[in-house]
Amino acid sequence: MPKTKKTSKRKPNPAFMKPVQPDDKLAAVVGSTPLSRPADDALRPVFNGKSQVSMFEMTKLVSKHLK
Repeated sequence: MPKTKKTSKRKPNPAFMKPVQPDDKLAAVVGSTPLSRPADDALRPVFNGKSQVSMFEMTKLVSKHLK
């Protein structure tokens, strides 16, 4: 009998949920308040409704929104 692949949903690492403080150069672009690293609700439309994308996927998805 072939083994079936068990899929389990990955649990987010709590360290990624902790807000991080942008430095001065990045704050000039995104603001100076602490930010969380996961995609928030404002980015979901850019990421085709996904809450998480890889860095390679992110480049592809964001490039569709640039002229």
